[in-house]
Amino acid sequence: MGNNQLKSFIRDVPDFPKKGIVFKDITPLLKDPRAFREAVDAFTEHYRRQAVSLVVAAEARGFILGPTVAYNLGAGFVPVRKPGKLPYLRKKATYQTEYSTDSLEIHEDAVRPGDRVLLLDDVLATGGTMAACCKLIESMGGQVVGCAFLVELTFLGGRKPLGGHDVFSLVQY
Repeated sequence: MGNNQLKSFIRDVPDFPKKGIVFKDITPLLKDPRAFREAVDAFTEHYRRQAVSLVVAAEARGFILGPTVAYNLGAGFVPVRKPGKLPYLRKKATYQTEYSTDSLEIHEDAVRPGDRVLLLDDVLATGGTMAACCKLIESMGGQVVGCAFLVELTFLGGRKPLGGHDVFSLVQY
């Protein structure tokens, strides 16, 4: 199954979360065992030789893909959450989304200097969420080896805020 076939499992939902937005719904892909396996295997294969020590993903849909890819890579998994959701001491980053300003937090001891980190999320839109994640990881001494996405909305220019980081996406619009 190639990327075009994976694309056939992604549903457009008009006017969500607000009028004028066409939301890319990945739940049909997640529901199909073959398509879900293909996506996870594609991420795994792309990063297999990168000596990834941690996969980091932001809530909520990143939590679906992140642990499965981490497991396949023999890496740990670290969640990045909205403020107030993590119980221990935290580091915080604030960023612009396509809809508003938001913040993310990570446990202050989640990434150690030298950790090789793969950042993984469902959709690359404007790049704000992933750029904030990169800043958090790098502020803790981690090395971002890649920013991976199931879907990339190329017309929104989300690669630009990610600077020189390696960006990999399975499906592009």
